[in-house]
Amino acid sequence: MSHFAIAGLQLASSKGNNTQQIAAEITLCKQRFPWLNMLVLGELNSHGPEKKYAETMPGPTESFYRDLAKQLNIWLIPGSLYEIANHHIYNTTPVIDPQGQVICRYRKIFPFCPYESDVSQGQDIVVFDVPQGRIGIAICYDLWFPEVARSMACKGAEVLIYPTMTGTIDRGIELNLARATAASNQCYVVAINTAGELGNGQSIIVGPQGNDIYVAGEQQEIIPVEIDFAQVRRDRKRGLHNLGQPLKSFRESQWQKSVSSSTNDNEFLASLGELKIPERDDNE
Repeated sequence: MSHFAIAGLQLASSKGNNTQQIAAEITLCKQRFPWLNMLVLGELNSHGPEKKYAETMPGPTESFYRDLAKQLNIWLIPGSLYEIANHHIYNTTPVIDPQGQVICRYRKIFPFCPYESDVSQGQDIVVFDVPQGRIGIAICYDLWFPEVARSMACKGAEVLIYPTMTGTIDRGIELNLARATAASNQCYVVAINTAGELGNGQSIIVGPQGNDIYVAGEQQEIIPVEIDFAQVRRDRKRGLHNLGQPLKSFRESQWQKSVSSSTNDNEFLASLGELKIPERDDNE
């Protein structure tokens, strides 16, 4: 089975503690769409952008979501939280599995400077596995830096998820960035924005050929879709429309080899097969 169902929750939250409201929306969503595998929230959805709500991790808010994920038997990406660690504040997204375990945490590599001030940069690219395939996680402004997406793709990520909090006039540009990121990395892109006081919505889910699967409006919406990992693998093997094979070309370029020898040795890129014109395939 190559299908995996994800719902983006574009919620109209406000500054302050939104966790009970969010829990009610998550529970209602899972009741309405019991076939869902994963729920994704917007960046800083739980408390908004005020750093006074920063917590250590593990902490009370993360534990609250762990209990909820276990109760509903669902993968949960609860947006992001401000994390206190070693006298630094990070913008951090936990990834929680259906058993309520935090399997990884991602710290935003590119805080939205100079507006997102006094937030330290994360250093690590994070991908994780679900039974059907591999997913990468980044946050909002990270989408503007193609190096982040390419690094996740080079680690085998087939879906890139970006919890987002954008309430400014550049949201339309971010929609185009999501489309370009999906096409250039031959993957799904799921960018879930906040609504209401915290954001202007327009969440987007893009397919591996750069095609819009859905673009939300500006109000609160629930966006359930089904991801097909097999489509990603076919496109990466044969090329977009049997044409461009950007990950293979990146792997084999002399420029790339001079920039990063570690990427050149990447096992995932090597697994994509030969860069060539695809033959007719009567078996697929």
